[in-house]
Amino acid sequence: MLSLVDSMIGDHPARPCLVMSNEAQAGGLRKAAERGIPTAAIDHRPFCGDRAAFEAELLKPLLAAQPDIICLAGFMRVLTGDFVSRFHGRMLNIHPSLLPKYKGLNTHARAIEAGDVEHGCTVHEVTAALDDGPVLGQARVEVRAGDTPEDLAARVLVQEHKLYPAVLRQFSLGNKDPVLLP
Repeated sequence: MLSLVDSMIGDHPARPCLVMSNEAQAGGLRKAAERGIPTAAIDHRPFCGDRAAFEAELLKPLLAAQPDIICLAGFMRVLTGDFVSRFHGRMLNIHPSLLPKYKGLNTHARAIEAGDVEHGCTVHEVTAALDDGPVLGQARVEVRAGDTPEDLAARVLVQEHKLYPAVLRQFSLGNKDPVLLP
């Protein structure tokens, strides 16, 4: 999130209008507020699995902010098809794998266990299907002998911080050509 926010300066065509989380204590909320960006936190736990009710609460600050593009970053909740369709073609997410490989969790361990020689991250448009949607960018990293999931995650994170801002800049200019980082 901070890489995105910090990239939206100067001639960047986008500006942050809201940072939201489902965790009130998320460090990103404090850091966004320090940068003068409005924040909101909607805790999912009181909704006891009622995703539609949770999403109805998410919509209140989101619609008030009137974003042109929604960038998910570390938001670990599955959104319903109704919510996603409301923002069709305007919602991005980053995932720590070279999609379509390794949708879901534990991607770094799965890549190591599979004996992959490369791994990475993907920015994609959000659709109703989990970790799916048109790929807007990918960055690759080498899987090294002796890597732990934590080692690999650290190298992928460096690439995530480069890839997501590059994709956002291009996407906000109306360009959906994939950004490919080595």
